[in-house]
Amino acid sequence: MPGDVFTFIVGGKAGEGVKKAGNAAAKLLASRGLDVFQYDDYQSLIKGGHNFAAVSASARELTSHYLAADLVVNLDARSQGVHAGHLAEGGIVVNNADVKEGGSSGLSLPLTAEARKFPDPALRVGLGAVVCLAAAIGESRDSTLKFVREEYSRDLENNLAYGGAVFDLAQPAVGGKFKLEKGGKVRPMLYGNEAIALGAATGGLDIYIAYPMTPASSILHYLASHSEELGIAVVHPENEIAVANMAIGAAAVGARAMVGSSGGGFALMEEAISLAGMTETPLLLVLSSRPGPSTGVPTYTAQGDLNFALGQGHGDFPKVVASPSSASEAFHLTAELLDIAWKFQIPAILLSEKHLAESRMNVNIDIDGAAWAGGQAHGKGEYKRYLDAPDGVSPLLFPPSAELIKWNSYEHDEKGITSDAPEMISRMHDKRARKADAIARHPTAPGKRADDARP
Repeated sequence: MPGDVFTFIVGGKAGEGVKKAGNAAAKLLASRGLDVFQYDDYQSLIKGGHNFAAVSASARELTSHYLAADLVVNLDARSQGVHAGHLAEGGIVVNNADVKEGGSSGLSLPLTAEARKFPDPALRVGLGAVVCLAAAIGESRDSTLKFVREEYSRDLENNLAYGGAVFDLAQPAVGGKFKLEKGGKVRPMLYGNEAIALGAATGGLDIYIAYPMTPASSILHYLASHSEELGIAVVHPENEIAVANMAIGAAAVGARAMVGSSGGGFALMEEAISLAGMTETPLLLVLSSRPGPSTGVPTYTAQGDLNFALGQGHGDFPKVVASPSSASEAFHLTAELLDIAWKFQIPAILLSEKHLAESRMNVNIDIDGAAWAGGQAHGKGEYKRYLDAPDGVSPLLFPPSAELIKWNSYEHDEKGITSDAPEMISRMHDKRARKADAIARHPTAPGKRADDARP
């Protein structure tokens, strides 16, 4: 094992349980108190192609995966070629004997032949890779099958039988080859997009609106799967134009809204982002970059959208763009940006990318320390939606109300009534611009629920 990092790679076709094997491997290594980083690589295919998971573990903090692998398990012939150069000195390769490529080196185990003794053999071979890992790091047969019981509970009896058969084949060949140092406290793991979703929920999110676009799609999937537990409405409209406009409408009646997309979808939202700038709508947008331009490479990573995010929207209005560097930071930053959007009534953009969004890592999260989104509420007297306040931030009021509440996409006066008077145009422009100075003075501290201006 090179240095202080242990890396496991499992490769195979889409449909062979590679991602699940990566998840299980990461959990197995994290259960030893190690810091773990899991990277999932996949093509934009439902079946076939080449997928792999690289899982690195260390007693120290990891911020990415490594490709110098100590153990590589190749489930198909293509993986043998792709990962031939990814073996660390002293590393071990386990090939699936049933699909062995001519001339490939390494140990051979009949992973598919054993799987064919059970239903859905193609889906089961990924489990064989995890069992090989368990044997290689010194897990006993009993502890390995206990882990299989926990992680592969669907069709459990067949999984236990298959796992036991593979362990008996793998243990004599690779058993105990790697002695991993024990880590400290066992910590939970999250994908970056899961952390974004949970950070928004902790910050007070009411509604998430999105049209699927990799690598932002799993935010939609995660929140839809947990909408009842989190108390969040999740909406999948017909396109990204509808997404952004629906979110602005939701915010106008008091709902904390977040949207998510990648570059192409975000481009369709640009006019609505300008609408949010003029109407002073608090809105959180997640821009999860992919290599572009155009459709680009859907399932791979790039960080080329910073200028795109900074320049979103025509006209001149303040907005905030921020980018996290880890899942833990993504959790807290998402809540903080939701808070900033509501405190200053601006669009805020969380800039992410596939490597963070769709990688899984240990997290340190302080839920009590997360920001809570709330705006300045209107008190007594006549309500002016766009009151020319010293810091540029007007009080909020939502229906039902006896007061007139007018959000206007045209330039307007303090009440929201359309105006093309030069003095008023200049006054409202300067009012919005003053928010930038107020944002710059804003401490990065948790919000207060007492500030909540929602109905």
